Amino acid sequence: MFSAIYALTITGNLIIIAIIKQESHLHKPMYFFLANLSFLEIFCTSTITPKALRNLLQESKSISFVGCFTQMFFFVALGGSECVLLTVMAYDRYIAICQPLFYSTRMNPSLCVQLLCVSWVIGFLNSLVHTVYTALLPFCKDHLIRHFFCDIPSLLKLSCRDTYSNEMVSTFVGGIVIVGGFMLTLLSYIYILKVVLRIQSENGRQKAFSTCGSHLVVVTIFFGTIIVTYLLPGSSSYNEQKKVLSVMYGVMTPLINPVIYSFRSADFQKAINKRISQRRFR
Repeated sequence: MFSAIYALTITGNLIIIAIIKQESHLHKPMYFFLANLSFLEIFCTSTITPKALRNLLQESKSISFVGCFTQMFFFVALGGSECVLLTVMAYDRYIAICQPLFYSTRMNPSLCVQLLCVSWVIGFLNSLVHTVYTALLPFCKDHLIRHFFCDIPSLLKLSCRDTYSNEMVSTFVGGIVIVGGFMLTLLSYIYILKVVLRIQSENGRQKAFSTCGSHLVVVTIFFGTIIVTYLLPGSSSYNEQKKVLSVMYGVMTPLINPVIYSFRSADFQKAINKRISQRRFR
């Protein structure tokens, strides 16, 4: 099942990148960010899924110290970058819907590249803080990671030193990126919703509600599962449930995002149909 999900995730996201690159009418800020989101999804799920699949098939389920922290660094970095990128995409939709006359001037190619670079820089700096601070801990307990990949909460439990300061850093630094991104995204969609409610056409309103609603579902699932996993304390039984939640943002979200953000888009559907028809007539 996980192999099928991983294969579909890679295929779906690669199709999005290829279509957006080949179709000139999709060379817009919205699709520029979508292509980069797909790029992030491919690498984010690839940091954990292949190793997890290998562990499911082998009796020896080991990972080196360096390999474990490398996996954690890139997974947290790419996840953090995705948090910021989803916020940027919500801002892009806010400008497009709430201030359409200023869209072409405000969301110019230069600003789009700058916003993309900011999302990557914030994600990787956030991960660097967590990785270095966690790697400095002494690990003298058993070396059994009670998770299917190397993650901050599961590694903190292996330390024989009090990890309160690490948990505070994780909550504070991670909270700024995760909660800050979620609140700004939510704020953008609230303003969008206000404008949508003023649309006179019933068909136009339903179309806008369908698009915004599906985007909000993905954003809520992604941010919600991350907030519960990284920022909320819990009992041992509750922590076991967090492992299941990590499957949502680590494995399922990279599969769902392409469907919601791209394949539901009318312009993107036309581009796919165009490519299919071209192949038929060759």
